[in-house]
Parts: sequence; structure tokens; C-alpha cells
Amino acid sequence: MKLKFLGTGTSQGIPVIGCQCPVCTSNDMEDNRLRSSAILSTDDGNKILIDCGPDFRTQMLNFKESTVDAILITHEHNDHVIGLDDVRPILFRTKKAMPIYCLKRVSNEIKNRFPYAFADKKYPGAPSFKLKNIDDDFEIGNTKIIPVHVLHHELPILGFKINNLAYITDASYISETEKNKLKNLDYLILNCIRKTEPHPAHYILSDILQLNEELNPKILYLTHLSHHFGKHKENHQLPDNVRLAYDGLEIEF
Repeated sequence: MKLKFLGTGTSQGIPVIGCQCPVCTSNDMEDNRLRSSAILSTDDGNKILIDCGPDFRTQMLNFKESTVDAILITHEHNDHVIGLDDVRPILFRTKKAMPIYCLKRVSNEIKNRFPYAFADKKYPGAPSFKLKNIDDDFEIGNTKIIPVHVLHHELPILGFKINNLAYITDASYISETEKNKLKNLDYLILNCIRKTEPHPAHYILSDILQLNEELNPKILYLTHLSHHFGKHKENHQLPDNVRLAYDGLEIEF
């Protein structure tokens, strides 16, 4: 299987509109971070998208991706769902509704934001979504997906574990029970919004370093990085196994 990072930035993206900081004005493409998303290529040929934010169309074009077979949604904030309308070209080709896996609360939010996708009489060209509520482990094709329940401030959201990889974004707390799902993985992907200054809804670097010691992944990639973290190629004095993800990075597992 392969996982490709389509976006590794925060809800504002990088560059941030109007910001003149060294990161936002950098010419290094690894400092140009679209909103957080990833796409999983499974061994049975499925393409599974994790989150579908406002940069979805650009991400698919930038990284030569042409199709999605199913979508996993971590939570309902706009930077993770508002690009769902842009799956329409895929639906026009496949002539099938797009399966979307998420919490029931998130299903209700998607219905509220895209009511035309669920209308009894749709206008021509409207998307069609098939919402599937996540209650427990589930499968897409031959791929087993284990939900990881975390908190984004006080909001319960999901991460996802697939084989020996786990993808978690926007977390600020993981319970001991859920941490047991994350120990000794080959790849652990966690959000890290900045190095210092605590954030109520996101991990910062000190949190990540503590989790790295506790969970012992072979490789820990940081995503959902803000411009406050610094440039990609700076010496961030990280442990050897902790690395910054970047848009377009692909890992095989």
C-alpha cells in the first residue's frame, strides 16, 4: 500500500494570505502546504481519500490523481469537508454515489452543508453521496480500517489505522485505550501546529516528542503544520525518527 500526502498545512494553508514571514515567502515548494489531506492506494486497487478540504481539486491535479473510490472524514470542520462538491467529475465518470465514512454527527453536518446532494429531486450535475456511519472497525474492499478516537479540543474526532500505519490530524488528546492501537507502528502520522506556545485544539512539538517516546513508532511524520513551525529544511533538532511531512510525499507500507 501507499499513502500520499496531498496537503500538510493548517486550515489557512501556507502561504497564508497577506503574510510576509520567511515561511510564507519561501521559494521552497516543501514550504508550500495545502490543507491537510492524504490518499491511500490499496493493494487491491482502491483509492481512499482521507479528508476533502477546499484544496481538493488543486491537490488531485497537482499530484496526478484522477479518481477516488471512497472518502474517510476525520471531522466536520470546513478544511476537512468543504471540497466534497469537487468530487463531481469522478461521479460523472463512475455514475455511482461516493461512499463517505464518518461519525454520525459528521454525516448530519455534511447533509446540512450539501443539501442538494441529498434532495429527492436533484438538479442536473448535483453530486451524490452515500454516507456510512463509523461505529467500529470496517473494510473497504480488502482493506481493514480501524478508527482511532481522539479529541480536537472538546470535539470527538477520528484518526485511522491501516495495517502498520496510523493517520491522525487535529488531535489534542488521545486516551490510554486509543494509544494502545498506536504503539510500535512502522508509520505514525500526527498533527503538530507549532513548536512552542500551547494550543487548545492541536498538539505542539513538546506533545509530539512525548508521544514519540511513549508510542515508539519507527517513523513519526508531522502534518497539519502552520507557518509558525518554520521552514521545512531548517534544523529542527528532531529525533532521528521524527520527520516533517510535505505535500506530495509518498510512503509505502
